[in-house]
Amino acid sequence: MSAAAVTDDTFDQEVLGSSIPVLVDFWAPWCGPCRMVAPVVDEIALQYAEQVKVVKVNTDDNPGIASKYGIRSIPTLMIFKEGQRVDMVVGAVPKTTLATTLEKYI
Repeated sequence: MSAAAVTDDTFDQEVLGSSIPVLVDFWAPWCGPCRMVAPVVDEIALQYAEQVKVVKVNTDDNPGIASKYGIRSIPTLMIFKEGQRVDMVVGAVPKTTLATTLEKYI
């Protein structure tokens, strides 16, 4: 299972309304570091499939959500729990860094 795409229209329902923590990957197709971190995000989605929901937001196609959360550089990975942003990681990071950050909220 890989990360599902979320849009401006579905963000509130899929992310803020989720009963489990959500990792949101803000990315764009032209972004090199975004492509580097994509396999890591997919691995996290598989590893934590029962505990965490993993979604992706294309910032080019969904500027509303990117603007709402002040996304200035991508990739930005945000963690939401109970409808609130609780943490974020900016840039292409190793899987261990992302997993360690995520495990604080499971």
